[in-house]
Amino acid sequence: MPPVVPPVVPPAGSSAGDPLPLLERLIAADSVNPDLAPGGAGESAVAELCAEWLGERGFELHRLERRPGRPSLVAVARGTGGGRSLMLNGHLDTVAYGTYDGDPLTPRVQDGRIHGRGAFDMKGGVAAMMAAAARATAAGPLRGDVIVACVADEEHASFGTEEVLERFTADAAIVTEPSLLEVTLAHKGFAWFEIDVLGLAAHGSRPDLGVDAIAKAGHFLVALEELGLRLAASGGHRLLGPGTVHASLIEGGEGPSTYPAHCRITVERRTVPGESAETVRAELAEILDRLAATVPDFRYELRGGLHRDPFEADQESPIARVLLRHVERALGRPPVIRAEPFWTDCALLARAGIPCLLFGVDGGGAHADTEWADIASVELVTDVLAATIAEFCA
Repeated sequence: MPPVVPPVVPPAGSSAGDPLPLLERLIAADSVNPDLAPGGAGESAVAELCAEWLGERGFELHRLERRPGRPSLVAVARGTGGGRSLMLNGHLDTVAYGTYDGDPLTPRVQDGRIHGRGAFDMKGGVAAMMAAAARATAAGPLRGDVIVACVADEEHASFGTEEVLERFTADAAIVTEPSLLEVTLAHKGFAWFEIDVLGLAAHGSRPDLGVDAIAKAGHFLVALEELGLRLAASGGHRLLGPGTVHASLIEGGEGPSTYPAHCRITVERRTVPGESAETVRAELAEILDRLAATVPDFRYELRGGLHRDPFEADQESPIARVLLRHVERALGRPPVIRAEPFWTDCALLARAGIPCLLFGVDGGGAHADTEWADIASVELVTDVLAATIAEFCA
């Protein structure tokens, strides 16, 4: 079991759950993912901040840190028993600063927006879920457990949520990735593959001895483009549309006067529900086998890389019904139902058997030079999540 840090009594006069001051502190905590930007600070400082804030409000704290310097924090408000448990999930890491306009670690409030790296993606959602959990349990425990998972590494490989799910489960979950106050019920997955097209090295003056791996790879690139066109014409998923495919990296050759013996192509295939890494592998192998049978001297090796499943929620699940009702009440209209072309930790939660969906703040500038979250939306998400927790876990 993970180490348990005993809760402490909240200080007199402390705010049960105000998201804006918390969000300002989260933005100021450097948490650049070092797997994306060598030298990045990682999640240690921001996880400590979350532990302090949630510990002051009586949560039982669990720090998970299989990879040193890359902690996830799980905070639990234990229920009295007999109620449903709910996990709120949000990632602590951010992308690098790059050419960010101004100081990315200094939160700036202007015209109803809060600016800073991570404000939108996704410290706004983290602040909202922490504040909501504190607010919903401030008067005493509910019947069901409230679990706040502040996770590492979502921006790269999501080992944080994977580690959390080895030790914790729940009857349902909400991921608070930014969704513009719309409710996300599906998103794409992805599968990465490497294709090595094999040639034969020889002096550039000896075509009789050499096989040009780069030229042979051109046949595969043309076939890959044709696959993309077939996918685009297929219709695809009701919310997400079709899957996509592209060649993202290519390398090969040793010099201008040498026939290249090797050309490596990295392919990314974005998948929709009903597709998997296995179906993508079969799709690529069919193309490559056909080329091997029809193109002289075409030889290849195919290797799978990182892959993540697509995700689709059941709109009639208990957590979806409760959340959708409270979003509609807060907005004064039925919420927009959306699907995301990118991947989120929802897929890992669903794979673990936890019904989940995604709802988060409004704003813009994710991974861009200027990033901001709409302050009113942070407060609205906090209100919705607090009401959802109170009903679902009652």
